[in-house]
Amino acid sequence: MRKKRILFFAPLAIIGIAIFILIGGELVMQLWNWLLPGLFGWRQITFWQAVGVLALCRILFGGLGGRGFPRSRFRRRMAERLEQMTPEERERFRQGMRSGCGFGAPTSETGKPE
Repeated sequence: MRKKRILFFAPLAIIGIAIFILIGGELVMQLWNWLLPGLFGWRQITFWQAVGVLALCRILFGGLGGRGFPRSRFRRRMAERLEQMTPEERERFRQGMRSGCGFGAPTSETGKPE
């Protein structure tokens, strides 16, 4: 029974991947050729260059698979660390993150920094 499913879904998966590449490549090529030459004076690209850009973006921004594995591990570890902190330590950590990320120190009701 399981082998029949694989034999049924394997061709569908291959067709789906091919359709994704065709539509994605065409979409990237059309958007690139519509926007970037007019805005920045860059050259137009071919379909295969657009597929390459699509693959590069997938590698850089989407990872190579595993459904965001490194990010989920990071979130899990941060949650574990925050659970082990006292409420005062947690608040101090949050304030440090806000000031380190450029949000500055929180203001009091008078409008002056604390």
